Amino acid sequence: MQNYEVQRMNNHIGSDFDDFLSEQGLAEEVSAAALKRVIAWQITQAMKEQHVSKKNLADRMHTSRTAVDRALDQNDPGMTLATLASAARALGQRVEIRLVPEHTAEQG
Repeated sequence: MQNYEVQRMNNHIGSDFDDFLSEQGLAEEVSAAALKRVIAWQITQAMKEQHVSKKNLADRMHTSRTAVDRALDQNDPGMTLATLASAARALGQRVEIRLVPEHTAEQG
């Protein structure tokens, strides 16, 4: 009886996390936040490898250090593609964006 009560209280038992996020209308927001974290991490790693400070990166990007701080803030989802491209170029990198199928044949 107790298991039944838990299942009745949680409608998402048996569904995967992506389904839950979609049902709650959060899938795009969570996906964007995850992408931002990865991008900010990649920029930070390139800066460390090249011994580039935030001020130096800002100078290379012809922007302010505050703008670089925002770009590297994993919780600020507002990075534009132009800012991303500028940061990448300043670090001798290029940006590659591509669309991939949401579900593969193996996932059903």
